[in-house]
Amino acid sequence: MRFLYNILFTFFFLIASPHYFLRMWRRGNWREGFGQRFAQYDAKLKMALTNRHVLWIHAVSVGEVNIATHLIRALELRAPNLKIVVSTTTSTGMGELRRKLPSHIAKIYYPIDRRKFASRALRVINPDAIVLVEAEIWPNFLWLARDRRIPVVLVNARLSPRSYRGYRLFGVLFRKVFHSFAAVGVQNDADAAKLIALGCRPEAVHVVGNLKFDAARIEERPAMNSRVLLRQLGVADDAPVIVAGSTHAGEEVLLARVAERLRRRFPNLFLVLVPRHFERGNEVGKQLDSMGVKFVFRTEISASTLIEAGKTQCLLVNTTGELVYFYEVASAIFVGKSLTAEGGQNPIEPGVLGKPMVFGPHMENFQAITEALLEGKGAIQVNDEAGLEKAFESLLSDEQAANELGRNAQQVIKKNQGSIERTVNLVLNQLNAEEIYIRNPTS
Repeated sequence: MRFLYNILFTFFFLIASPHYFLRMWRRGNWREGFGQRFAQYDAKLKMALTNRHVLWIHAVSVGEVNIATHLIRALELRAPNLKIVVSTTTSTGMGELRRKLPSHIAKIYYPIDRRKFASRALRVINPDAIVLVEAEIWPNFLWLARDRRIPVVLVNARLSPRSYRGYRLFGVLFRKVFHSFAAVGVQNDADAAKLIALGCRPEAVHVVGNLKFDAARIEERPAMNSRVLLRQLGVADDAPVIVAGSTHAGEEVLLARVAERLRRRFPNLFLVLVPRHFERGNEVGKQLDSMGVKFVFRTEISASTLIEAGKTQCLLVNTTGELVYFYEVASAIFVGKSLTAEGGQNPIEPGVLGKPMVFGPHMENFQAITEALLEGKGAIQVNDEAGLEKAFESLLSDEQAANELGRNAQQVIKKNQGSIERTVNLVLNQLNAEEIYIRNPTS
């Protein structure tokens, strides 16, 4: 099976590599750390890991990185002598790691899943245990970890319907991989049942809750003041602001149309569009231009920027890591990838801020969270553009109802917090070296 996988992986990697490397190039900073994708590490990292107990945590991209940073902070309180290495797949994820974590946390790119690269990475890092955030399953890496008797923990595990179907279809390849997990922290009973069906040992699966409820917190020192920035664009403090977060293709145009119609009733309405992938900024900008929308790119704004009131209707955010700060000033929020694309984006960040939120029918990747928010009357779900316009009009015209929706969302999130400590226990149980522990939850 391994032989067949490696033949197929090499074949498909050669076919997909032009697209893979083009995406890296478009996101920028692709040269930095490029060799790490082939398990080439500098002497500084190797020296830092020598004679240390190492925990390797992998977070695919920005969403998983946010979870990983909070998990790392909690782990350091319990095991301060543990050397932590955290990896990511994307340059945007690496940017977030460097922004949020101190220098003593080693940050690397995850190796491409060829046997040669995965083997060299494991030999150099030599972890006592590995933690995978959510579901990033690469067979070579996990086979080799099992061969080296390195326990692997899957945390905040979730499976979209598409992923579940895929893993079941290729069960002959993945069943033993899932069986090898030392521990699995899942969000709910439904995910636990799916993972057991895929091959995870029942005794290894633990329902600990969703880490995103705990991870959705504003940084103590915001990297930017979004209110000041909006004032620079001529947006009054009392002007209604719709923030569309993590949007996908088609949703920006849809939001611009809705905002244009809403301005008949709310003339000073301002729209903030934050595409999920910042490299789509130019594409979205051309679409807004063709519609006659007066907008400005986030990257065009400096400390000296000052635009007269009414001269711009929309801010197009073509940067990363700033969405949550725009959520802070929102009158109402649209959660992207839920109208023109399937899967949805994280609705917890708007909720923890107590902001009224609206999302479309496609929230499959956050089904349990969505159901909790709807049951707790902490969000509005709509089916189409007309429903979105109606929901926003209602929220902007009734401040009391909007505030109540936000408060309800906060209550739902508060009720579901506490999974960080349970996950930390799950991870530390896989580490045998007593000298890395100094504190426990009750000390």
